[in-house]
Amino acid sequence: MGKNFDWRKWAAIVLTVAMVIFQAYLALVKQFATMLQAPIHLLFALTLVYLYNPPDKKYRKKIQKEKGDAAAPAELNKFAWTRWIDIAVYACIIFQLGYVLSRYEYLINHVMFISPVDGIDIAFMVITVVLLLEAVRRTLGAILFGFILVFIIYAWASPYLPGILYTRGKAAAQMLKQFTEGMTMGTSGVFGSPLQTSANSLFYFIVFGAFFSAFGGGQLLIDIGMKASNKGSGGPAKAAVISSGLMGMISGSAVANVATTGVMTIPMMKKVGYEPEEAAAIEAVASTGGQVMPPIMGVGAFIMAEMLGISYGKVAASAIIPAVAYYFAVFILVDRLAAKRSSRLDGKVDTTIKVERKILPRLYLLLPAIILVVFIVRGASLMRAGTMGIFSCLVCDVISYFINDKKDFVDLKGIWNCCMDGAKQAAEIAIPTAACGIIINVVTGQTALATNLSGVISGLGTDKLFIAMLIAMVGCMLLGMALPTVAAYLVGVILFVPCIRPILIASGMADATANLCANMFVFYYGIMAQITPPVCVASYTAAGIADGNAMKTGVKGFLFSMVGFMVPFVFVYNPAILLQGTAVEIAIGAAMLLVGTFFLATVVSGYFSTEMSVLERVLLFAAAICLITPETMTSLVGVVLGVAMLVLNTARKKKTAKAA
Repeated sequence: MGKNFDWRKWAAIVLTVAMVIFQAYLALVKQFATMLQAPIHLLFALTLVYLYNPPDKKYRKKIQKEKGDAAAPAELNKFAWTRWIDIAVYACIIFQLGYVLSRYEYLINHVMFISPVDGIDIAFMVITVVLLLEAVRRTLGAILFGFILVFIIYAWASPYLPGILYTRGKAAAQMLKQFTEGMTMGTSGVFGSPLQTSANSLFYFIVFGAFFSAFGGGQLLIDIGMKASNKGSGGPAKAAVISSGLMGMISGSAVANVATTGVMTIPMMKKVGYEPEEAAAIEAVASTGGQVMPPIMGVGAFIMAEMLGISYGKVAASAIIPAVAYYFAVFILVDRLAAKRSSRLDGKVDTTIKVERKILPRLYLLLPAIILVVFIVRGASLMRAGTMGIFSCLVCDVISYFINDKKDFVDLKGIWNCCMDGAKQAAEIAIPTAACGIIINVVTGQTALATNLSGVISGLGTDKLFIAMLIAMVGCMLLGMALPTVAAYLVGVILFVPCIRPILIASGMADATANLCANMFVFYYGIMAQITPPVCVASYTAAGIADGNAMKTGVKGFLFSMVGFMVPFVFVYNPAILLQGTAVEIAIGAAMLLVGTFFLATVVSGYFSTEMSVLERVLLFAAAICLITPETMTSLVGVVLGVAMLVLNTARKKKTAKAA
């Protein structure tokens, strides 16, 4: 072996091949028992994460950034000795694999609290938890690592804590047995529903997204958004909204949307006069909506389907109207902001957007997305739908070889790179989903925290739905600021859904509908934290592209996304928005939601026919609030009041123009 031999690279290639073969076997041949399938999926993910993230990676990046080519090899390799740590890690992973393969039948037949727990079971639990925590630290940083560590410590310290943190204690040996069983000997801890969802569906959708984007589908969606917004004021901003919405249907990631579409839309917005922070905020808000936009929503939506025990197709369908309302409001917002800017600049702003390649000859590239949606709607498993989507990408690639001068054709090397990228992304998703299983088990299995918290909130007088939702909103947003979206959703489900769901059921709502509304509420607010200061990853990413101030971008993004804060309250009060009702109820609910979002977007922009006065904005905001509740009288008052304000604003413009 030469000095330049990169063993990590080749090990990652071998592991990627093995992981792809394993996942293809699950999809095309048969699935294994959960206690074999989920652990093997996690071991693949752990190994890849450690291969891609050596312990001195951050140090080497820092030195290379500071000194570039001038960095001495000795300086770069200063902490190379720490890589021996990973040798021990790989040895532990081999032990874990041997344990899973030799003990899975015992684990399948293991009866909680009755069957014995051996020393090897305890050793496996300790190694799994430690390796998982270190993988979290290397990929997601110290915040989630510390958050999970606090819960682990709490599981053991809860018998000695006061108030709602107290849980009745047990003998140390009994606690160790219970902790081991809960974490790694059943399907309620590390190998619970979140990790099972990663193995059964997320892997295939992430790989599909990598293939779809690389094969030209992602660029086509962006170009369609550009073309559709080429006329009228605010073309670049509208392009950001439409392109991010279309791209979000496939990627399901706010940061990925910003990085993909923002590099094109943000410079265009700046070119036509938008401030850097304003352009970045528009892109961040538009990209964040991708996590609530079907058919491929954020990771939490897949886990939601698993936890609710319903098909992902039903979850995606229920999210259609709220997602449309979200993007409708953002579109109206940028349209009115552009109209305000145009009025100040006498309309002398060139908003022409050039799309270099023709759209029509490339429409066949959308077939994979269409096929994916068809399979989901027909009720196929997510594993089957994702696999067929990947195969259809390969078919489209063959077509690309013969048309369009091979501009969209991807060769074998490109296909392999898609597999590598997809497997890496899937591994990085599997780590937090498995780690959140630790938190879930501590809160629901090891301690009484969830029950105690729910009881305290109820004791505060939160039999009123609105107060309970406010508490859940603030809690979920705080979680979303500190944790990845999937972790924020999972913790929010455990802590806050039990506070909202009983109130909805007590009001007469069906249990399944109440469960869906409460889960979707928590899901939305965990996502909205992506654009809520002080921790707003999507806004910071967009600010970096725009060369703008990150905090100013976050504040503007928060303001622009205000409609996103209204939508969850609307669908909890009126489940018809989530398609839980008759056709008439759904139509009326959707119409009221769209009218309300139009009013609210106009308030935020401060412009309709002309710039709005403070009184007009206050009364129009009140009209939007009236449309939140599904009561007929308040809705009518909201419509009448809102229309009156818009008519008044238009009349004031005509009066001003006539006087001029």
